[in-house]
Amino acid sequence: MPMRCGQGGGIGEGRGTEKRSRSNPTRGRALRRLQAALAQPKSEWARDAAIQRFEFTFELTWKNLAHAVRGEGLDCASPRLAFRAAVGLGWIGDDMLWLDMLEDRNRTTHTYEEATAEEIHARLSSYASAIAELRRAPAQTSRAAHAVRMNPR
Repeated sequence: MPMRCGQGGGIGEGRGTEKRSRSNPTRGRALRRLQAALAQPKSEWARDAAIQRFEFTFELTWKNLAHAVRGEGLDCASPRLAFRAAVGLGWIGDDMLWLDMLEDRNRTTHTYEEATAEEIHARLSSYASAIAELRRAPAQTSRAAHAVRMNPR
């Protein structure tokens, strides 16, 4: 039975050895669309479009991340668990930023107020940067985890 995210499972402790990617073409396109919306001149339409694109980019990102974490032998049923596991695996450094991202995604999905939209829109550039960094995270992390499992000291 796989371990749950956040319960043990350091880099060398996962079961799976198959390579899993923290990136895929669909998430890359979603990120580019979010970045394009953020590059538009400020308007209500551009703000709303960027928030909508953030929502689907976030969903694709956490689901891809959870898939990659499961490839390391951990089971992730929620974004929060996936982010915590990714910190443990060295894939992301600041889990608070990712948890803020989750909170903002939940706020945009369940409520809509002008002030909330403005607050969240102001943070979208930092969120897009974090998602882009995850996309560029070196594949060596997975290879290093595999090497530790294959050559324990």
